[in-house]
Amino acid sequence: MINNQTIAARGLQTVWHPCTQMKDHEDLPLVPIRRGKGVWLEDFDGNRYIDAISSWWVNLFGHSNPHINAALKTQTEELEHVILAGCTHEPVVRLSEQLAQITPGNLQRCFYAENGSAAIEIALKMSFQYWKNCGQSNKTEFINLENSYHGETIGALSVGDVSIFKDTYQPLLLRPHTVPSPDCYQRETGESWKERSLQRVADLEDALQKHGENTCAVIVEPLVQCAGGMRMYHPVYLRELRRLCDAYHVHFIADECAVGFGRTGTMFACEQAGVTPDFMCLAKGLTGGYLPLSAVVTSDEIYQAFYDDYESLRGFLHSHSYTGNPLCCAVALATLELFEQNNTIEQNKLLIDVLAKSTERFNEHPHVGEVRQTGMITAVEMAQDKETKTPYPWQQRRGLTVYRHALENEALLRPLGNVVYFMPPYVITPEEIEHLCNVAWDGICKATT
Repeated sequence: MINNQTIAARGLQTVWHPCTQMKDHEDLPLVPIRRGKGVWLEDFDGNRYIDAISSWWVNLFGHSNPHINAALKTQTEELEHVILAGCTHEPVVRLSEQLAQITPGNLQRCFYAENGSAAIEIALKMSFQYWKNCGQSNKTEFINLENSYHGETIGALSVGDVSIFKDTYQPLLLRPHTVPSPDCYQRETGESWKERSLQRVADLEDALQKHGENTCAVIVEPLVQCAGGMRMYHPVYLRELRRLCDAYHVHFIADECAVGFGRTGTMFACEQAGVTPDFMCLAKGLTGGYLPLSAVVTSDEIYQAFYDDYESLRGFLHSHSYTGNPLCCAVALATLELFEQNNTIEQNKLLIDVLAKSTERFNEHPHVGEVRQTGMITAVEMAQDKETKTPYPWQQRRGLTVYRHALENEALLRPLGNVVYFMPPYVITPEEIEHLCNVAWDGICKATT
């Protein structure tokens, strides 16, 4: 008989789960998921859970979406995969055309991989080789933000700054120049997000004055530092970043893997600052949560620096076996079609408002340091002391109490330490949002008593 217990027990014999201390599962049961529909996941025992975190921020239009299902089925009957070196196919051409159309400014060249970390690796290598091809071999360094996260392959991990992921591997990593984050959590009383973020521009300029001559690029997560605790900042920082990168002849890499495709309230977070990066990295929601696909979208100016006779060895010799996979591209195209058909960005304004109103009461909780929201991302940060925002020691794992409580009440929440957050699929209803917030409130009360 197949049930939760049998599937979990079998899995623990062979599966090494990601981002997990496997010993936890001696007393923390796995949640074996049998099926998904819309925002709901169902286990083998018939229990249901609202997917409040979009299955690691990837799902946009719900599980088992009929439109995406149909596109995937159609593509499987035509072409499942072909090497993209020397060959091409219609889905990758159409997707590239559409990404060039919807991304900001002059971004029009698309290079594909399978996940966000790989996209970051590509952008780092492209930036470095661009400068090398242009005769500036001195540019070998990068600037990143404090508390940033860009993935867990070696290059991506190097330009991140979340210690729990990075510290173990320090001997293997590049050494970026890290500047203070424009994150607004610790702003002074009466200080606006804009004022706080502007304060940090001076730190960036100082780093560029010192290191700009040897710097390839500055890399940031626009508006929301997701894995760093859903810390948020004002778009003015991105405007100043673009200005400074131009002034010091340094590239701007925008890691929109998590925040792209409507998560911040606009299709891409950079739009809110009216800026165009030199490289935009896309992943997660690109395929609506169906298949692994990422893209680096850049300008023709960057592309032309690699375009030469073979003997020049200036080409970008980077590859992945499943680059531009037709199945992935087909579901990405279906996902973009849903944005247009449903007028998603406009329709999400209602859900953004519901999220804001439903979490307003958390501001009065004695152990909530802040409630913050950027578009469809809302975070509630638990604090030991509300006034000083002193955090609970991470070893206490208060978020785990919220997680356990949520599973008992039809919700999949996966707090980041002391931060309980909501990043649901766009097909969620106001009533389901209210349910999530009620569950989170009770879980936080339990975790902080």
